[in-house]
Amino acid sequence: MTKSGNGKARSVRIAQEPAADALLARSPLAALVGMLLDQQVPMEWAFTGPFTLAQRLGSDDLDAREIAAYDPEAFTGLFIEKPALHRYPGAMGKRVQQLCRYLVAEYDGRAEAVWEDASTGAELLERLNALPGFGTQKAQIFLALLGKQFDVRPPGWREAAGAYGEQGSHRSVADITGPDSLAEVRAYKQQAKAAAKAAGRSK
Repeated sequence: MTKSGNGKARSVRIAQEPAADALLARSPLAALVGMLLDQQVPMEWAFTGPFTLAQRLGSDDLDAREIAAYDPEAFTGLFIEKPALHRYPGAMGKRVQQLCRYLVAEYDGRAEAVWEDASTGAELLERLNALPGFGTQKAQIFLALLGKQFDVRPPGWREAAGAYGEQGSHRSVADITGPDSLAEVRAYKQQAKAAAKAAGRSK
């Protein structure tokens, strides 16, 4: 995950903070944790979270085994410590630890093992959907992120990702490559939210 298809060091611009983005580019677990945190907070806040968590753990990366074995109360404290890592730091701290425990139990603690040998997009979606804290929408968005920015493209990946896999779309974090695309994705989300609200009023 640290190299792009042409062998160059990978570069992403999701968190809009160079050190946080560098961690996302090289660390499969950081990307997965960022996706888990991406709800009810700004996208760039969610994807900066893995970097801040690594700093609070005294490391330059995240380790699923370390997090899984961490004292639960102390680990939650890392999320609650100001500035908090999420709008709901206690709950999200527990979810991140649950995710890491699942990765240890099912994938030997290797986040990339979730996708590196998936034979089809449908299989990968099923694996992502089984992760603690991941519903179908979050799984599809992360699948699109893997395909669009990390060259993880098993046959049928775009179809499995649904609308999030469409080329040229600006629907999710999978489409963020800098400040301009972040603004486009945010505008799309606001429009979708307004449309849903209007539809609810019309019922």
